[in-house]
Amino acid sequence: MFHLNVPSLAAAIGIFLAAVAQADIVDLLPRIKPAVVGVGSQHPLRSPRTRMSGTGFVVADGRHVITNAHVPPTLLETEKGETLAVLLRGANGVEVRRAEKVMSDPDHDLLLLKIDGEPLPALKLGHSDQAREGQQFYFTGYPIGAVLGLYPATHHAGLAAVVPIYSPVASVKKLTPRLIRQADKQFMIFQLDATAYPGNSGSPMYDAETGEVMAVVNSVFIKGSKESALKDPSGISYAIPVNYVRELLERVGLRP
Repeated sequence: MFHLNVPSLAAAIGIFLAAVAQADIVDLLPRIKPAVVGVGSQHPLRSPRTRMSGTGFVVADGRHVITNAHVPPTLLETEKGETLAVLLRGANGVEVRRAEKVMSDPDHDLLLLKIDGEPLPALKLGHSDQAREGQQFYFTGYPIGAVLGLYPATHHAGLAAVVPIYSPVASVKKLTPRLIRQADKQFMIFQLDATAYPGNSGSPMYDAETGEVMAVVNSVFIKGSKESALKDPSGISYAIPVNYVRELLERVGLRP
């Protein structure tokens, strides 16, 4: 008589599904990486001239980039020729393209840039309301890009919970203008079972099967000082649902 071992069968199915997901991401990355760019600034009098502060990804017509509103420098020395810039790795090495702000959505920590030059491959946007807790995703970006360089790294991310963006602070002294704004305009974001690093802000989080972007990585839970995000990461990160990206593109007349 054949006896079905349910735990063993479940384990085998889990291993099979993991193998399928791994195969999907391997085949998908050649399409994802060309659309992921570094975001920063270029200054003709600075050494080095370019400075990368985060990640972005190409959307819509191939001439627009989504990143977090907090990624680019807040002040530019425009009188000395400093401009926003995106960086990408082409056939001849690193290419720098001038960028300009099109529209900012600080409430959702999103920013739309327009870039010079020929169109780049764009990522397709999904619908974040279709994401489910426990679902597995990936995100690609430039962790610690200023040190590790323009080499996109891909990380696995589980959708751990859907939570309000604002979390109460232990003391009034810890309130910041950004926290106060979040408390006034709460919305739900994705809590990820993943380790993101400085530089990952603006990374697209996408479905491993379809490649559709479901969220934009924007922050990491820090257990202590900011330095601990590197030496002792919490393993908890957050991402802005992509439906807010869709709304931003529609406001400027771009098709997602």
